[in-house]
Amino acid sequence: MKINKFEDIIAWQKSQEIAFSIYKEFSNLKDFGFKDQICRAAVSISNNIAEGFDRSSNKEFVRFLFISAGSCSELRSMLYLANKLEYINEEKKLNLIDKSEEISKIIKGLIKSLDRTVKK
Repeated sequence: MKINKFEDIIAWQKSQEIAFSIYKEFSNLKDFGFKDQICRAAVSISNNIAEGFDRSSNKEFVRFLFISAGSCSELRSMLYLANKLEYINEEKKLNLIDKSEEISKIIKGLIKSLDRTVKK
C-alpha cells in the first residue's frame, strides 16, 4: 500500500496522540525545564515522521525515522524520571511507556520496509 501523505502513517497518528497525552499530563507542572523537555521529546516523534516523509528520498525518510525512534526512547527515559520525581504515578508511567514502545515498533517496522527499497 502506497502512503500518499504523512497523516496516513499509523506511527504519526499514534505519536500525535501520545504528544497530546503528555501535554495534558504535564500542563500544570511547575518544573518548566522538565516539562519543556518531555513535551519536546513527545512532539519530536511525529514531527520527524512528517518531515522525513516529505524529503526527497526513502533514504532521507529512514534517517528521520531513526531520529523519531530516538525521540521515543528519550520520552521513555523521561517518563521513568517523571515517576521517580513523583510527577506521575506508576500506572500512568507504564501506560505511556507501553504506547511509546508500540510507536517504536511501528517505526522500526517502517524502517525495515523502507530499507529494502533503499538497498535495491
